[in-house]
Amino acid sequence: MTFEQQAVRAAFPALCEGAAHFDAPGGSLVPAVVADAVRDTLASAVCQRGVNTVAERRTEGIVQSARRAVADLVGGDPGGVVFGRSFTQLAFEFSRTIAKTWAPGDEIVVSRLDHDSNIRPWVIAAQRAGVTVRWIEFDTVTGEITVEDVEAQLSERTRLVAITAASNLIGTRPPVQRIAAAVHARGALLYVDGVHSTPHGFIDVAEMGADFYGCSPYKFCGPHCGVVVASPALLETLEPDKLLPSVDTVPERFELGTPAFELYAGTTAAVDFLAGLGGAPEKPRRERLAAAFAALAEHEDALRRRIETALAAMPRVTVYSRALSRTPTLLFTVDGMEPREVSARLGALGINVPCGNFYALEASRRLGLGDVGGVRVGLAPYTSAGDVDRLLEALGAIVV
Repeated sequence: MTFEQQAVRAAFPALCEGAAHFDAPGGSLVPAVVADAVRDTLASAVCQRGVNTVAERRTEGIVQSARRAVADLVGGDPGGVVFGRSFTQLAFEFSRTIAKTWAPGDEIVVSRLDHDSNIRPWVIAAQRAGVTVRWIEFDTVTGEITVEDVEAQLSERTRLVAITAASNLIGTRPPVQRIAAAVHARGALLYVDGVHSTPHGFIDVAEMGADFYGCSPYKFCGPHCGVVVASPALLETLEPDKLLPSVDTVPERFELGTPAFELYAGTTAAVDFLAGLGGAPEKPRRERLAAAFAALAEHEDALRRRIETALAAMPRVTVYSRALSRTPTLLFTVDGMEPREVSARLGALGINVPCGNFYALEASRRLGLGDVGGVRVGLAPYTSAGDVDRLLEALGAIVV
């Protein structure tokens, strides 16, 4: 199908400001339909879930619709969709809960490639439980992790492996499906950070083999919240800390306090917006999402290749995003210039290209970039060829 770039861009009010946005990995722009869903929910009578009043039934419908939408997006079970404030908050909650099943002498495995939100919660939980932490390294030349890299850290005492489905720093997509097979062969659980992968590909958590898959709607054109998807049967085996009167059903027992129902509604609207890019409104949402992500990948990859080719020809530029399988995300540095200077000069021209380690601290250090990091270019559905022209022209003037 054809990717209708002009129609897509028209859906995002923020583009009227005139900036070229390459900052989506830190938080995408929001289409008007998502903002409308949040506003309309806030302006409606919503309270607590139930069946006795219009407000209760409306609230219940918002929650169930959001769970179904996320399940369609990633191929999960609506009964295993847990909402929270952010991926980070949920990772801390799940790490504390899962750690209750660990004992001294057990081991967990984390990756240097990951965002710190899929490292530090597990490291802290392991320290408190007296559990050994083992580290998966990645190749600093290719930026890749292999199954063999993971297997080298597994043992009969491995209880959990936490790994990203796509690096938010350099875009690398590890072979998660094969990693899952190796992890499960040891009887361990796999907790996958899908925050950066979800906006750029069609996800099937069952096929992937993730026991837990987390993502953030605000990275795929939705509101600021986080989600973890797991099988309801697995969630039933976990006992999170909760208030005594709060419900003990799954997935509700993992959602602390009264949820922000407007964010649930915004998440549903975001998934529906993405599905709408797949055309054929008569088809099931999951099928439309598959078509949409296929068209989106073709669009983003074409723009990524243009940027990569141009960066390779620029003097003093080093690109660190080199994996064969990666998202449309590029990290680079300019010899003789601090990343913040490059970012600031682009920003002055209305080209939003952020810099830093982006909380992928371990990865930045392993690449030799320390805590400073680099300059990151990230693409989104609304990124246009004209945006890329502006970026490359400005960069060409900066690095001469």
